[in-house]
Amino acid sequence: MIVGIDVGGTNARALLVEPGGVEVRARSLASSTGDGPALVATLVGLVDELRATSQVDAVGLGIAGLAGRDGVLHYSPNLPALVEFPIGPALEQASGLPVAVGNDATVATLAEARLGAGRGSDHLALVTLGTGIGTGFVLGGRLLEGANGFAGESGHSVVDADGPTHVTGQQGPWEYFASGSALGRLGRDAAAVGAFGRGVELAGSAESVTGHHVGVALGEGDAQAAELFDGWCRDVALGVANLVLLLDLDRIVLGGGLVAVGEPLRDGVARHLVDLLPGASHRPGVEVRLAELGDDAGALGAALLAAGRD
Repeated sequence: MIVGIDVGGTNARALLVEPGGVEVRARSLASSTGDGPALVATLVGLVDELRATSQVDAVGLGIAGLAGRDGVLHYSPNLPALVEFPIGPALEQASGLPVAVGNDATVATLAEARLGAGRGSDHLALVTLGTGIGTGFVLGGRLLEGANGFAGESGHSVVDADGPTHVTGQQGPWEYFASGSALGRLGRDAAAVGAFGRGVELAGSAESVTGHHVGVALGEGDAQAAELFDGWCRDVALGVANLVLLLDLDRIVLGGGLVAVGEPLRDGVARHLVDLLPGASHRPGVEVRLAELGDDAGALGAALLAAGRD
């Protein structure tokens, strides 16, 4: 059995799965706050809980940021206390088990490719729309990790060199315009000038509007929300088009919390993607799907990563 763990900014989600990832035997959740040694202690507790009744052969970690093959988290805005901490080797020593470490979006891509919305495609990208944008790629049926394990940081690719400065210090990166956070900012900006009244009603104030409120209003048929959402979908599709042009992908899987919006998200991105791809009428279509594995994708993918490195 394999333990797969998805380490986020606030929680660590662990699953006990058989090596192929199809059968989940048990799950557990714990806080992921604290420094490196504290997190290792938390993760060992999760592993021990799950291996109390089953033999565990390996552990996989999916973690937000530049997670290298050396098991070190080299950069992570969401987990600054862990930067340059050898989370993989430390957990390996503490648990006595082999540990594989990968970026959270990259390992989630592996899970969706084998078990979820990516099945049947050998050339796909998972685009996760959340606080930022995470991406992962399967090319020729193989997970793309890159020279250092850092492949998939597409959210930081610049789409407007003269654009606003992002929290990373970059000007105009894709995730500034097309993340879930970006949709919330669009909603707040519109609400502040009286152009998104339903958002204010849902959130209680213009300052409290989030992407979730835009999605709820969209589902209610609010015209202002529909306009905001359509513009945001175009920004998502702009970055997706660049990925398709670079890698000749045939499927895009959209993940993250905004998947709850459902078909309007899929259809909006797909419609704009056709307009943004040169020669779209002469190339095979790119299928856009919604992720299927939900909150389990990261932990399942981490388990699959560990199973593949036995």
